[in-house]
Amino acid sequence: MGVLEDKARARTFYRYLSKVYDRINPFVWNEAMRDEALAMLSLEPGDRVLDVGCGTGFGTAGILQHTEDVYGLDQSPHQLEKAFAKLGKHDPVAFHYGDAERLPFKDDSFDAVWSSGSIEYWPNPVEGLREIRRVLKPGERTVVVGPDYPNSTVLQKVADAIMLFYDEAEADRMFAEAGFVDVEHTVMQAKPGSPRAIVTLARAPE
Repeated sequence: MGVLEDKARARTFYRYLSKVYDRINPFVWNEAMRDEALAMLSLEPGDRVLDVGCGTGFGTAGILQHTEDVYGLDQSPHQLEKAFAKLGKHDPVAFHYGDAERLPFKDDSFDAVWSSGSIEYWPNPVEGLREIRRVLKPGERTVVVGPDYPNSTVLQKVADAIMLFYDEAEADRMFAEAGFVDVEHTVMQAKPGSPRAIVTLARAPE
């Protein structure tokens, strides 16, 4: 387990990263990538959508282009403060302070669940994915974005020491263990040489 796959350490990390996050993020995960990934969910006006690990609201803002019934959840109060400043504390998004592995929502609550840049910090990613499946309505879909596993052996050791990086095979295992079906992966990259993101589309069983 990487040093940031610990909730307390991750909160401390984001206490400082939140100050520069929106300036750094586009070099790894930009609007074009976000919008391409969101298109996989085929969102409709009126869909109730949850953003797990919403951070400063970058993904949340993209979801709002499709529907106004949006919920955001994050464990970092500093990241949420940035999201409040951009999108408002209560409207148009219903923000919640909480844990991805213990979502404070009822079963079958959402038409879609989005999560980008969050799974890599979860101590038990399969448990977090099970929670996403629990709150999804039967047959509905999620998109989860995480860091693709590096090809270099040296970088793999560095990555493993920091947080969760995973490839398509590991994603298949995690999503299957969490109970998802129809799992598909797309690898995205802001530009050659920049870190790659692995985007997984999966469906909750009927």
